[in-house]
Amino acid sequence: MSNQTVTFQDYTMNQLYLPMDFSDLIPEDHVARIVSDMIDALDDQLFVDVYKGGGRPAYHPKMMAKIVLYGYTQGLFSARAIEGALKEHLPMMWLSASQAPDFNTINRFRSER
Repeated sequence: MSNQTVTFQDYTMNQLYLPMDFSDLIPEDHVARIVSDMIDALDDQLFVDVYKGGGRPAYHPKMMAKIVLYGYTQGLFSARAIEGALKEHLPMMWLSASQAPDFNTINRFRSER
């Protein structure tokens, strides 16, 4: 019989941990950052011109373009797969600023914009 005491690292699921900013967890050379920088470099007017206004506020078109394009780079071509990744994959959560449009919204964005 051993005299050693068993110890574990602290594990508390109800505790808030920092960093809350996902960007600290995304490497500088990650493809998500490249996609983000590329879309951010585009003129906002390219996106605004295709919206007629009115109704419920839309998701930001740059965010939508980022998640669709990044999804494509990861082999996610269905809107349902992109929707799932928005809830499970850190780079997608970062690109969407933790917003999670559903698959219908993603499909409408791709087909109408």
